[in-house]
Amino acid sequence: MEDYFIAVVDDDLHIRNLVEAYLAKENFRTIGLSSAEEAWTLWRDNPPDLWVLDIMLPGMDGYELCRRIREEGDVPIVIISAKDGEVDKIMGLELGSDDYLVKPFSPRELVARVKRLLQRWYKPRRTERSEETASAQPVVGIGPLQLLPEERRAFWDKQEIDLTFKEFALLQVFAEHPNRAFAREELLVLVWGDDYFGSDRAVDHLIKRLRKKIEQLPVEAVWGHGYRLRTEGGGEAS
Repeated sequence: MEDYFIAVVDDDLHIRNLVEAYLAKENFRTIGLSSAEEAWTLWRDNPPDLWVLDIMLPGMDGYELCRRIREEGDVPIVIISAKDGEVDKIMGLELGSDDYLVKPFSPRELVARVKRLLQRWYKPRRTERSEETASAQPVVGIGPLQLLPEERRAFWDKQEIDLTFKEFALLQVFAEHPNRAFAREELLVLVWGDDYFGSDRAVDHLIKRLRKKIEQLPVEAVWGHGYRLRTEGGGEAS
């Protein structure tokens, strides 16, 4: 697997250690957290690629943490819980989780579900594709940034970057309209859809993640408005 970073949030130390051990066998990087408050700090400072999240936590519960994460970002979430009622599962899924596993569970099954989600969420590299075939695709390119929309692949200075669906969608919007200033509300509609009901802070967080993955990406804030991808020589008007 790729070098994915997974956060395991559970106040039961035994379960945390067990899940982390099984994920480590598959070469995932992990961090174990005992509370939603710790997890929220991690989300702000160093967001993981996937969450394994318990519901029954001291202080803020897992449902609230799931809701907050989903309001701001686009990342897979697996809920693990002793609550096995249909209402509990529906609530978890409605709040934005991508899978729900009831305790006690098989650690091997959890790892299999994590792998499936990661493969679906983050585009795997295609090293076997010939250069001739790849060159026949439509390419959106600005300087060192190259996008292959048909395959949802992104390159910076010829290095492939692993992006989530929404990270790629946002980058494509910017790349197709260089130097145009987009309001946060516009970006929410273009990337999340016009039925999105969360905060426009989701845009800020997604851009923060893009800047972390592509440090030299020239996305700049437009004060009081939103963001644009700045390129030399001007381009589309704001």
